[in-house]
Amino acid sequence: MTEKDALQAAIAGEHAALYGVGVAGGKLSGAQFRAATTAYEQHRKRRDQLADLLVDAGETPVAAEPAYDLPQAVTNTATASALILLIERRLAAVYGDLVESAEQDKVRTFAVQALIATAQAQLGWGGTPTAFPGSA
Repeated sequence: MTEKDALQAAIAGEHAALYGVGVAGGKLSGAQFRAATTAYEQHRKRRDQLADLLVDAGETPVAAEPAYDLPQAVTNTATASALILLIERRLAAVYGDLVESAEQDKVRTFAVQALIATAQAQLGWGGTPTAFPGSA
């Protein structure tokens, strides 16, 4: 996978994450809603950073889909939290690929920081620590 391909995959993942976290947030309240709101803002910021990296590389960032098929129904707090955890796990794998494919220091630095952020987010949503977050 090339750096540009990995950047496009990452921005596509962030588009999907924004959709999923938005849906999940509708079933949360209190501290969990605030955590989902923070997660949404972090994903939006990373999406925008990825768009900038792609434009700097002379690429047009892939656009968001109008809607996404969720991997599970979101009907209550438990399923909403589980969806966000799954989103963070999937993004960790995407950012692991970007770390591996990065050719430029600024891309690798961004990818490592995003991988760390998704690993930390997993813990906040009930995940367990892993030795190598994002590895297959």
